Amino acid sequence: MNKLANKTYTYYFLFPAGIVYFAFFLLPTIMSLFFSMTWWTLTDWKFIGFENFKTFLSEPSLNIGFKNTLIYAVVTSGLKVILGLLLGVFLSSKLKTVGFIRSMIFFPTLLSTIAVGIAFTMLMHPSQGLINIVLKGLGIVGPDWLGNTKIALLSVALVDVWKGVGMATVIFIAGIMSIPEDYYEALMMDGGNAWHKFKSIILPLSRPAMNTVIVLSFIGGLRSFDLIWTMTKGGPGFSTDLIASIIYKQYQSGFFGLSTAGNVILFVLVSTLAFPLYAYLNSKEVDL
Repeated sequence: MNKLANKTYTYYFLFPAGIVYFAFFLLPTIMSLFFSMTWWTLTDWKFIGFENFKTFLSEPSLNIGFKNTLIYAVVTSGLKVILGLLLGVFLSSKLKTVGFIRSMIFFPTLLSTIAVGIAFTMLMHPSQGLINIVLKGLGIVGPDWLGNTKIALLSVALVDVWKGVGMATVIFIAGIMSIPEDYYEALMMDGGNAWHKFKSIILPLSRPAMNTVIVLSFIGGLRSFDLIWTMTKGGPGFSTDLIASIIYKQYQSGFFGLSTAGNVILFVLVSTLAFPLYAYLNSKEVDL
């Protein structure tokens, strides 16, 4: 009886968290699923079944949006992993200014995404932007970073990487610092050098940190909206349109049920890609 009472007492501590989880996650999710099958406004609604999904999936720009979303997610997550790992290795060493460099690398993460988007929109201006002015001084003709359909998506992706690589670096530093010193000492006794240290110890044993960065940045790339919208609004043409920006355009046009259906589709897409990726990466982890 006493054991049962203790178990019930434990559940009391979970109850407040359960209420928050239900109110801010489960309930909105259920409501989104319902309203995605309706034509609705702020004052009225009408059930129409799966018509919103059919209409959204028949959008002319959706194929481009799917393609751009996957490219954006792969490019941003890949660069964050590579740069974050290299910076993590460098900033795990015993440098006198390591604290200052770490803070400088992490600083962009603290900035507002909207502010970063506005700042880089001005910096990337084809004629008046500082980036092209500097390139011109070096004798290089700078491109129209955000107006060229071939490089606009990549330009925004690079800004995303600049802003997010600090968080990836911090995660890698934590993973590298958790590796026991015994491994490094054993490697040195066997005559290993810096490359052997990176290849044989740091790379395999920092896999948990790497997996975290891959999953978080990939999901963030799939859901990205604010930076794209601030810098290009999906243009020029549809060259930087992501699924999230297509959904927002439907909201702007007053098609609330259609845009809600788009959100459900985006949720399914993220879940379909993220969960298998997470399971695969976890299966490859190496235990310390």
